[in-house]
Amino acid sequence: MNTTYTPHPIDTADVELSAELKALTEQLAENVHEVWSAGRIADGWQYGEKRDDARKLHPCLLPYNQLPESEKEYDRNTAMQTIKTIIKLGYKIIK
Repeated sequence: MNTTYTPHPIDTADVELSAELKALTEQLAENVHEVWSAGRIADGWQYGEKRDDARKLHPCLLPYNQLPESEKEYDRNTAMQTIKTIIKLGYKIIK
């Protein structure tokens, strides 16, 4: 196993998002959470106040609007970086 792995994500610091794409970020963030939740539930996980891997309980198995802001921010970052990477790679996002 290689233990010297160093991630090299595409640098998107210079990509500015329009208001429309910022709004899209929130929609994608909610969907990221929905996809994650569906996968967990399919694997037998349930809501639990405290995470317990052995019992497959997770406190984030809630609707997106009920998540703590810190969890929403994690999903937003994933969505925003995805949009920025698409743009950085030369693609256009058009509604």
